[in-house]
Amino acid sequence: MFAMAKNLRYKTKIAVIGAGQAGLSAAYHLKKAGMEIGRDFIILDEAPLPGGAWQFRWPSLTLSTVNKIHDLPGMSFEETLVTDETAVRANVSVPHYYDLYEKKFSLQVYRPLKVEKVFLRENRFYIDTTQEVLFSALGIINATGTWESPYIPEYPGAALFQGEQLHTKDFKTADYFQGKHVIVVGAGISAIQLLDQISKVTTTTWVTRRPPDFKVGPFDDMAGHHAVALVEARVRQGLPPLSVVSVTGLPVTPAIKEMDRRGVLKRLPMFSEITKDGVKWEDGRTERADVILWNTGFRSALAHLDPVLPKEENGGIRMTGRLATMVAKEPRIHLVGYGPSASTIGANRAGGAAARELLKTLDE
Repeated sequence: MFAMAKNLRYKTKIAVIGAGQAGLSAAYHLKKAGMEIGRDFIILDEAPLPGGAWQFRWPSLTLSTVNKIHDLPGMSFEETLVTDETAVRANVSVPHYYDLYEKKFSLQVYRPLKVEKVFLRENRFYIDTTQEVLFSALGIINATGTWESPYIPEYPGAALFQGEQLHTKDFKTADYFQGKHVIVVGAGISAIQLLDQISKVTTTTWVTRRPPDFKVGPFDDMAGHHAVALVEARVRQGLPPLSVVSVTGLPVTPAIKEMDRRGVLKRLPMFSEITKDGVKWEDGRTERADVILWNTGFRSALAHLDPVLPKEENGGIRMTGRLATMVAKEPRIHLVGYGPSASTIGANRAGGAAARELLKTLDE
């Protein structure tokens, strides 16, 4: 944490909010364009250390079990590895990578600073943090991602449940669930990964709103770019974004084949209500549960921008620009890590596009 005076508003040209993959990419391109940290742009990050959301992921998550991590511009992930292992802990190796990246390119990040509110005053964005350190800027590149905004749908009876309701974000280790019956909700990659681990130590029930979409064959770059394009088309129309994973399906891996062999993938449709000791379906069937584990995704963490972010009637944000990072109705705000750039494959390219387009807008 860099020492900064409270209740004194620091003035700069561009504020990059968030220092994960998208934020660091944007900062790299700003600096490459000749911008000076402090005078021309600042990087604010809520997390206490480098690593973005990766530093908070569960210890068993390795880079062999997550979607491919794409290199940040100017420095490969591989050159930062300190082991020859084929699988490395994501919550250690990625933060290490980001830390070395910040140091190599002298990307000074002000942390931990959580942006609480952004509002307009005299044509500048005033940026207030919960730590009472204040800033103002002419433009914003927002890269706060989704980790701080977990989504749990509302179901009747949820307040009556006497067990635990947890989200993917809360998961640490499967051993915590020993001796408990766990209802795992969700059909995404995280749901499958956690169902696999938890089912090895206790009993589970798997429920999903829709049948899971298993895909046979490799998930290559072409498939990734196609998925990004589908999500991009939505946000350009001002529709709420779908996750990139929701349009790619689940690749059938050896781990999934083994889960199927163990009988773990016997999926049930979504229950209709939650009771004090479990869940209940519309046909009257009930299931006792000690834990309901919601793997129901995240929403973009944009609440701090509410005063300045124009939204459509459906709650979406109409995006424009080369890679759909520019807010159409407020071109001085770019959202990287939103919609099509919410994956590492999209975040790097989006960071560069946002930096170049915002600089052009501010120079006009």
